[in-house]
Amino acid sequence: MRPGGRLTIVPTPIGNLEDITLRALRELREADIIACEDTRTSSVLLKRYNIPRKPLVALHLHNEREQTQRLIEDLKDGKNIAVISDAGLPGVSDPGYLLLRDATDAGFDADVLPGPSALLPALLLSGLPPEPFLFYGFPPEKPGQRKKLFASLALAPCTSVFYIAPHKAERQVSELRELLGDRQAAIVREISKIYQEVIKGSLSDIASRLEKGVKGEMVLVVAGRREEYISEESITSETWQEEAKKLLSEGVSAKTIALEISQRRNTPKNAVKEFLLSIK
Repeated sequence: MRPGGRLTIVPTPIGNLEDITLRALRELREADIIACEDTRTSSVLLKRYNIPRKPLVALHLHNEREQTQRLIEDLKDGKNIAVISDAGLPGVSDPGYLLLRDATDAGFDADVLPGPSALLPALLLSGLPPEPFLFYGFPPEKPGQRKKLFASLALAPCTSVFYIAPHKAERQVSELRELLGDRQAAIVREISKIYQEVIKGSLSDIASRLEKGVKGEMVLVVAGRREEYISEESITSETWQEEAKKLLSEGVSAKTIALEISQRRNTPKNAVKEFLLSIK
């Protein structure tokens, strides 16, 4: 390891302040600098556990690159740095990844502590199969990119997990219903807080529930396709036609069906579209 300070990624409670480890508290006490997403939010946690006052450095999405360079200099000067976010594990849909990457690339001692994260509790509370699953963080902001991502899940057998903003939840759940059909899903919100809630049902059911307004931090869990993959070598023309029929009956759009089958079955998209038109 390169001489210098130590960098530690420290998960913090996502709701209940008791959800913190003894090791995390020790690392916070021993750090020379604490890099945090919001100094005001982090001060509440530090005060709750009587962490001695020390420099708090704001590390958020708008200054992450600039602050990463400065914190690397602090590591060179022998400072021990703890990185926390407002809640959960820094680096996962929160700042911290760039600093961890650059610090390890430069040869500094670095570690990531186990601890609170919304991802796995939501996956298990959803009641959907936890293995295998795919985690996507927050869906893309741009509609075209987001719909392309959602469409790519049409044939995926894995459970999919997203972090989702309350004011975007209804629209994005409706987009998933349009592109994937009316699959089973769950919204898990306010994990470990007083108003924790699990909303289960079809994507249509959940979209209707969201119309009434829902607040708080949310995780969306969506079921994968029930049918297992068929090896490409065993696929015949009749097989992809049957698969196209199934997808259509489940509410998947013709455009998505044509794209997915053309990519996986090496079948021209126009041929798939013509077949779908012929059976409508």
